[in-house]
Amino acid sequence: MSNEEFRGALARLAAGVVLITAQEPPLDEDGRGEDVGMTATAFMSVSLDPPLVMVSLRNDSRMDDLLAEQPLWAVSVLAESQRHIAGRFAMKGRISDRLLFEDIPYTRGEITGAPLVGGALATLECRTEQRVLAGDHTLVIGRVLGARVPSGESGPLTYFRGRYRQLG
Repeated sequence: MSNEEFRGALARLAAGVVLITAQEPPLDEDGRGEDVGMTATAFMSVSLDPPLVMVSLRNDSRMDDLLAEQPLWAVSVLAESQRHIAGRFAMKGRISDRLLFEDIPYTRGEITGAPLVGGALATLECRTEQRVLAGDHTLVIGRVLGARVPSGESGPLTYFRGRYRQLG
């Protein structure tokens, strides 16, 4: 089987779209760490008791490297109107994360300090429980420390056949 055949088959699986965020530790005592964000479609619930979720990160990606040292992170479940946010944080060779967050409304998680996107369907604040190497990715399992459903009227943003889509 070729990589293209494998990708083509899995492109037929619709997935929800989330933004994973975390804050880098500050470089010095007086500074604040930079916010980092990454669009993900390989995200799922793992357990209700205890509340666990999982995200798959490409090995040696910026987010993988950050979550190897920063145990606190957050998830914003993106609404169908937030396609621009998903696209922005999924770009290859993108600009700095500081600039990516510049005009996006967000609040800071009370537990993690990570950005939580305004208008998201739901937000979760997590602490890494386990990291599992799986081929060219790392599965990061996080305990959910807090969850909110700030916006419930919009539909979810989904990813299907290589494009962002809306339900319905």
